[in-house]
Amino acid sequence: MVTVGAIHGGIRHNIIPEKVEMIGTIRTFGEQQQDLVHRRITEIATHIAESAGARAEVNITKLYPSTVNDPDLTAKMVSTLEAAAGKENVQVNPPVTGAEDFSFYQREKPGLFIGLGGMKKGGDPTKTPSHHTPDFYLDESGFVLGVRVMSYFVVDFMGMKK
Repeated sequence: MVTVGAIHGGIRHNIIPEKVEMIGTIRTFGEQQQDLVHRRITEIATHIAESAGARAEVNITKLYPSTVNDPDLTAKMVSTLEAAAGKENVQVNPPVTGAEDFSFYQREKPGLFIGLGGMKKGGDPTKTPSHHTPDFYLDESGFVLGVRVMSYFVVDFMGMKK
């Protein structure tokens, strides 16, 4: 997923600016896909600029690798999540292109990144504003569930290691 979050350039609607800067994020499910997207963005931006007699300078910084749950660990820990949160409150979702510093841990050991929720009580999860949006809200009472889930994870995971 490529998102342009800011565009800076120009001072009037009828004057072609000397410089335009676009800032955003690029999120993929793996390093090979990330490398391909980075290469294609550079090629496309460069060729579009050249076609208009201009020049494009593309700077892409890799910040975080993709946060991807280990499938085997996820399968093993779903029952633990259900015991801690209630089966009706657990949902295994398809991968999303989130990137967190947790992904660096997942490079070293299998990891499981979960979302606890945190919307206003009685809210509709399909309509609740997501993270990094102006209307995002976090109901901190969900932290109690987070501590319970982590405690269950530790007990069950350590029991599996024997």
